[in-house]
Amino acid sequence: MAKAKTIGKMKKEGMPCNKPRREESGGKKFVVKACQDGKEKIVRFGDANMEIKSDSPDRKKSYCARSKGIGKLKDKFSANYWSRRQWKC
Repeated sequence: MAKAKTIGKMKKEGMPCNKPRREESGGKKFVVKACQDGKEKIVRFGDANMEIKSDSPDRKKSYCARSKGIGKLKDKFSANYWSRRQWKC
């Protein structure tokens, strides 16, 4: 039997799909088990040392404009998708 892959203190199999949560260890702020078309992938995103500050309209507008052209916007396996979702772009 194969060992279950652990993410921090939680096993990958025990994580809910597409529900971001705070990262317990590592260099990122959030972790999510992305599920799409029967595939699963662990995606870590966000700088652990920075605040999001999405409540400031100017910062939100700037971030959303900057990140719009990065990668495929509908790809749940990209950190950009989850980061834009946190900012509600």
